Amino acid sequence: MKTCLVVDDSKVIRKVARRILEELSFNVEEAVDGQDALDVCNRMMPDVVLLDWNMPVMNGLEFLKKLRSMQGVEQPIVVFCTTENDMSHIRVAIEAGANEYIMKPFDREIIEAKFSQVGLM
Repeated sequence: MKTCLVVDDSKVIRKVARRILEELSFNVEEAVDGQDALDVCNRMMPDVVLLDWNMPVMNGLEFLKKLRSMQGVEQPIVVFCTTENDMSHIRVAIEAGANEYIMKPFDREIIEAKFSQVGLM
């Protein structure tokens, strides 16, 4: 079973994402910010990261850059999931190593479609 790390400072978003992902047969880990997510990745690298942009301590873009600089690990697929929907944010995310981009609010169909596009389904 594949593992998804949901990184979002909103408990509600993490809960909704967990419910959807578990229905799609993913094991789910959660992190409240980028630093928490890095700690999780150092313990156990997930198959995919569902990543918010705007968070305290360390934002999603900072986390992504640190994740992509890690050596000797199999890199997960990273799907940004955020309210930042202008093309400049999307371009910056993709250039930093994001595989896909989802706009909030999201539902099961959106997650399923994006995860299928990157070969997770």
